[in-house]
Amino acid sequence: MDNTVYKAYVEILKRELVPAMGCTEPIAVAFCAARAREVLGDMPSEVTIQASGNIIKNVKSVAVPHSNGLVGLETAAAVGIFYGDAERGLEVISGVTPQQEIQLADKMKEVSFSVTSLDTDHVLDLIVTARKGDKWASVHIEDEHTNVVEIIQNGKCVYVEKSDSEQNKDNVGYELLKICDIFEFANRVELSEVNECISRQIEYNSAISNEGLKNNYGARIGQILSHRNQDVRTLACAAAAAGSDARMGGCDMPVVINSGSGNQGMTASLPVIIYAEHYSKTKEELYRALVISNLVTLHLKNGIGRLSAYCGAVSAGAGAGAGIAYLMTRDLSVINHTIVNSLAISSGIICDGAKASCAAKIAMAVDAGIMGYEMYCEGCQFFSGEGLVSNGVENTIRNISVLGHDGMKETDKKIIEIMTGNC
Repeated sequence: MDNTVYKAYVEILKRELVPAMGCTEPIAVAFCAARAREVLGDMPSEVTIQASGNIIKNVKSVAVPHSNGLVGLETAAAVGIFYGDAERGLEVISGVTPQQEIQLADKMKEVSFSVTSLDTDHVLDLIVTARKGDKWASVHIEDEHTNVVEIIQNGKCVYVEKSDSEQNKDNVGYELLKICDIFEFANRVELSEVNECISRQIEYNSAISNEGLKNNYGARIGQILSHRNQDVRTLACAAAAAGSDARMGGCDMPVVINSGSGNQGMTASLPVIIYAEHYSKTKEELYRALVISNLVTLHLKNGIGRLSAYCGAVSAGAGAGAGIAYLMTRDLSVINHTIVNSLAISSGIICDGAKASCAAKIAMAVDAGIMGYEMYCEGCQFFSGEGLVSNGVENTIRNISVLGHDGMKETDKKIIEIMTGNC
């Protein structure tokens, strides 16, 4: 295997599989607000949030951790303003105490919060401005949840992101992702190089899944599925859904994300973990299967983009199916057909924001991933020319990327209009 590809894949896993508390869009707002307060150097009396449509869509209906069940951009900004530590990144509000959580609603009355839509070509775009008297500070995030591109203090630009050529920020190697190379990498990778991020994913995501199964969050999709029966396929769907139940319900337990999303991180990992436990697979077998599921998910999402009208659970469900296929067969042909079958089944699921029903969509996407694997094991598959399916897994992935990134732009605009009452 080419050493450049090998190193790129290691770096991608380390860069992407990081902890986050709560849905990542509200956390991005909290992070941006906390940073604005730090630059201001004082507790503001007025906070303005300018956000792209996809940020608004994904913050509108999801409970913010440490907010006592409150939702919305104002809540997310308030937790960051009052209690956030921007140095903690996507765990910006992990230090909030129970007493502070109770006090949040009253403290929000002390500050004027306003939200406006940001006219931008970036699907992930956010500006938080904090004011106190004649002092003000503005922090601007683009494209990734903690990617600060500009800071303005009292009208003076004090930070601007270097150009890509200067900082080489995006030269991580995502364009090198291919299913055949991912398969070879999973077979060859020294597990010591990915142990930290994979072991943390297993620990964190299993813990929040168990929380969702034990306690009542959201629509309790994970619990409903687990009560239906105890076969491994249902339990795999239930585990991923339960993690989302808890996370969308405001649980403050951290999740290891994938493609900037906790839901996708849980969808890509938990079904593979359940299958490994059920079939008594070794630790090494599980880790290598999770390398497959995570990198396949990242490959699928890379062409679509971080935020889209195309539900990210579809990509992660296909990734989970690929991970299970690797775990059970270690056969590249089975993995390829599992991915194609899975995408053909579930590619019509739209993203209408982060909320309780994400857990149900996750259960459907995981089931599609497993169905895609079981279909091929039974000698069945979808063929080129059937819908979005083309000859070769990479061609089908490219079709899905074009659909999700380009074809659904107008769909995304209409979804946001409906959700914000402007339709």
